[in-house]
Amino acid sequence: MIDVYYWTTPNGHKVTIFLEESGVPYRIVPVNIGTGDQFQPDFLRIAPNNRIPAIIDHAPAEGGTAISLFESGAILQYLAEKTGKFLPADIRGRTEVMQWLFWQMAGLGPMAGQNHHFAQYAPEHIPYAIERYVKETNRLYGVLNKRLADREFVAGAYSIADMAAYPWVVPYQRQGQKLDDFPHLKRWFETIQARPAVQRAYQLAQEINEQPVVSDASRSILFDQTAAVVR
Repeated sequence: MIDVYYWTTPNGHKVTIFLEESGVPYRIVPVNIGTGDQFQPDFLRIAPNNRIPAIIDHAPAEGGTAISLFESGAILQYLAEKTGKFLPADIRGRTEVMQWLFWQMAGLGPMAGQNHHFAQYAPEHIPYAIERYVKETNRLYGVLNKRLADREFVAGAYSIADMAAYPWVVPYQRQGQKLDDFPHLKRWFETIQARPAVQRAYQLAQEINEQPVVSDASRSILFDQTAAVVR
């Protein structure tokens, strides 16, 4: 059994998609980031960066005591290696997947996240910031669209690279993007969207947090953090 410390964000969806795809038993532990659950001492012991998702694997492949992990990319890699699924064993295939996983972690996720922040959550409208991140998101969509021009999935076969990128494209309208501008990306997006495991993962999200709302109080919790919150 794997405990998944989770909230309904793109990074949270990555892990539930993998677990639904692989059939690994898991238990959701909700961490409501809008009310500050991510700063609770019990959570910080497994996720010192006070971000979801995190997991505890109570049955590691080699046995022994439970293993805890934070950071969604590291979790996907760990689960793929544990199960032998969605990450090729050969060096070339593995490298293809891992470089696109890191591309999402370092590029698409952070840039789309800033896009969301300045367009949706910032207390003041800053046109330069909004334009900056909408354009960079657009560039990254273009990179992904070009990559998908001659292959079904990001690294050939369906993999953790696709599971990492897909949730960050789901809110494309909020990011100021049009999928029709990226035909290869749109085809890929619709293919993943139709997968039963992906649909189950997103249905779970609706059951846990049916109507995500960011209030003034939760905005302060989410965006006004300093080092004091993790001391």
